[in-house]
Amino acid sequence: MTGVQYDEQPSVASTIGTSRLLPVVVLDNARDADPLADALAQGGLHSIEVTFRTDAAADAMRVMSERPELLVGAGTVLTPAQVDQAVEAGARFIVSPGFGPAVVRHCQQLGVPVFPGAATATEIQMALDAGLDTVKFFPAEQLGGIGMIKSLAAPFRSLRFIPTGGVNTHNLADYLSHPAVLAVGGTWMVAPDLIAAGRWDEVTARTAAAVAAARPAAEA
Repeated sequence: MTGVQYDEQPSVASTIGTSRLLPVVVLDNARDADPLADALAQGGLHSIEVTFRTDAAADAMRVMSERPELLVGAGTVLTPAQVDQAVEAGARFIVSPGFGPAVVRHCQQLGVPVFPGAATATEIQMALDAGLDTVKFFPAEQLGGIGMIKSLAAPFRSLRFIPTGGVNTHNLADYLSHPAVLAVGGTWMVAPDLIAAGRWDEVTARTAAAVAAARPAAEA
């Protein structure tokens, strides 16, 4: 790709950090992109991570990225080719489940904010060496949850985490109460069964509840 340059790390990170919540979406059909975006906005969220777990991902990103009020990112990005596909579809940030040097390097060459997964001190050190200050912590609960984040944040004091995997309404406040957590990623607001059934009112209700739960943690 040539001629496309993005340099939005501060605005992307601050936008995600303001809401403290990042819905992680798996869409089987791009026609659900618009009503889903409406449901999230009505619930108070304007950021979304659309995962490359289905063939509809790029088309869904393209639809959502046409909405100026919505910050759209691509998740489950495993290759530089997927980075290009995501950016062409309008994604403004990239999330990967692990630390892939080729993906990180390609994003940096394009100037696209990237949040790679990091589960160990070694991977965090690799992220810092690459000039990054925010990583995805995945799968969060299986790796030890907030307790593990506290342990990792102690030596890596400049790093911020976006824990994803097993985060829900029951442990949301625990994660968001730690200053090293920029935001949490989650699927409970946008569960596949809700999307498949077109239960947009329930998506809005869950989103609004999550926003309300995140606000006291942010203000604490």
